[in-house]
Order: sequence, then C-alpha cells, then structure tokens
Amino acid sequence: MSELHNQTIAILGGTGAEGAGLAMRWARAGLRVIVGSRLADKGAAAAAAYNERIGAVAHPLSGTDNLSAAQAADIAVLTVPYAAHLATLGGLKDALQGKILLDVTVPLVPPRVSVVQLPAAGSACLEAQNFLGEGVQVVAAFQDISAEHLGDPDHDLDCDVLVAGNSREAKQVAIELAHLAGLDAFDAGPLANAGVIEGMAAVLIGISIRHKIKGAGIRLTGVPRG
Repeated sequence: MSELHNQTIAILGGTGAEGAGLAMRWARAGLRVIVGSRLADKGAAAAAAYNERIGAVAHPLSGTDNLSAAQAADIAVLTVPYAAHLATLGGLKDALQGKILLDVTVPLVPPRVSVVQLPAAGSACLEAQNFLGEGVQVVAAFQDISAEHLGDPDHDLDCDVLVAGNSREAKQVAIELAHLAGLDAFDAGPLANAGVIEGMAAVLIGISIRHKIKGAGIRLTGVPRG
C-alpha cells in the first residue's frame, strides 16, 4: 500500500470537472479525499454527489470550505479557473505552509482560450510559488489532461501527465497520485518549465476545436509501458 493511503488529500475548488474527476478516481483508489469549495455546504453537497456516483469505497469523500480542507490536508490540489487562482490562494497561504500543492490551473483568458497567454511570472504555477513562498512546494500537474475526460471517472484516460516542480520528492508524490488516478506521469523538470505545460493546454484546446476532437491529449513515445 502506498504511503499516500495514510494521508489526506484536499481538492481546493473541487466542484468543477477536474476536481470532481480527481476526487472520484482517488477515492476509488482508497485515498482519503476532502472536496473543498468557497462555501462549506457546496463542498459537502459535491462530495455527497460524487459518493453517490462511485458507490461504496474504503473512505467516502467528505466536503467543506477551502480553508478547512487545506488545514486538514497533508497534500492540497488546486483546481480553480485562472480568474480565481490568486484570489483563492489569498485566504489559504498560512494553511498551506509546509505542504505540497499540486496546481492544476491553466491561465486561459476567454474568449481566446486556444491561444497561449501566460502571465508575467511565466506560468500560473510560478505565480502560486511566488505568492506562497518557499514554505509550500508547488508542483504543476494534470494541465494537459482534458477536463471533460478527467471529470468522468469511468473514462479510460489514454493521455500522459507532465509534472514540473523544484522538489524531486514533491514531483514523485504528484506522479504517484497520477498513477492512482489511472494515468502515466513523467518528471518534466523544474517549475520553470510549467509554462510549457500550461501553454500546451491551450494548444490542445485549439487542436480539439480545429480537428473536431473530443478532448485531445498527449502521449509520450519511446516509453516502455508495463
């Protein structure tokens, strides 16, 4: 059994498709997961709906507000739209100190969501790291996975996850979490590389639109698969 089975995962802003999909996949894998939302009752309602969807699991999902979820967690996962990115982190800075934060945020700027538009810091993840400080280990992960496909816990994901971060140990946690969600994941280098991963999400959206593909993703070649 993985060490992650002894830890608690908080999905902050976990009521969207990405957060829902990760929550349900990890709960099925036997992890303890808290669904966070801006309002505690909304988080609790989302958790109840996810539990009904996946049926009996070792640790049913619970839900609360983002701050309470972050305080209770060993590992946090941020799955909010870019417009709410720093605003959400603003109230969680103290609660996240000493923890790993997997940031799934993609800096999409409507209506041109298929155009790469990275922030001045270079990426949303670097913005998060700069804001939270070195007491939090920010890792970029899951940006290149279709939110629609990720949000369906029964969908067989045939994409690979690229993981970037400055801590090898924190990246390994993200890679293991990806495996528990049914995905292969690969170390893509330091957090400075997160902008490439985040930009890839916009590129994939554009490919999906132009070629009428439902949730285009990426798959690494030349990798031995077990």
